[in-house]
Amino acid sequence: MNRHLQELIELSKLDKSIDDFTPIIEAAQKKVARRVAKRDEIATKMEEINDQIKDAKVKIASYEGQIESLNEQLNLGAKKLKEVKSEKELQALQMEEELAKEKIKHANEEINRQNDILSQKEAVLEEVAAELEKANEELDKVSAEVAAKMANIEGDKAKLFGERESKIIAIDQKILSFYEKIRIWAKNSTVVPVRKQACYGCYMKLNDSAYAEVIKSEDICTCHHCGRILYIEPQTADADA
Repeated sequence: MNRHLQELIELSKLDKSIDDFTPIIEAAQKKVARRVAKRDEIATKMEEINDQIKDAKVKIASYEGQIESLNEQLNLGAKKLKEVKSEKELQALQMEEELAKEKIKHANEEINRQNDILSQKEAVLEEVAAELEKANEELDKVSAEVAAKMANIEGDKAKLFGERESKIIAIDQKILSFYEKIRIWAKNSTVVPVRKQACYGCYMKLNDSAYAEVIKSEDICTCHHCGRILYIEPQTADADA
């Protein structure tokens, strides 16, 4: 086999091994991202519940303020009753008293309703807080696992990159440039075998002349259909022969 072709085959295998880490890294990052999204979703839910609790407390305080003001109004009305001089004034004061009492009743009902809401939301908040704590624990665990995995991957990648650097130094730069140009679009199928007289990059059959040219391996041959670099695997060549 042509020496340069053998070098490109070895380089393509190294590049594939390096690129194979990409989906593993992406999967690990997605695993962490899912835990972060879950944690953030629960945290948002907690914020919403806290806002609802705050809203209920504000409403309770407002109704309590109304009751205090209405009670003052009733006390003032009671004093005025002692100074009533006409039936018309008495009726007006009695109407004001009835209206104030009705408002106090409504305010107390609303306070009770808001207190019920408050109790419910505080109970839910405890549950969500427990969920958030669990989600944070899961995130910490997964993050630690992924960090350890990434550290191993980076070590393996560094080793492969070192091997790659050694390879490309030994390869003729024109041939390396030719390989890199094809790799831009062909990725990890830049150098592919020929099996059953077909390019295993585009899976198109080679004509007899092109196939014979690849078998000789005196030069670097490319697929006439797709442009990928071709080679014959020893066992394939024996089988085809």
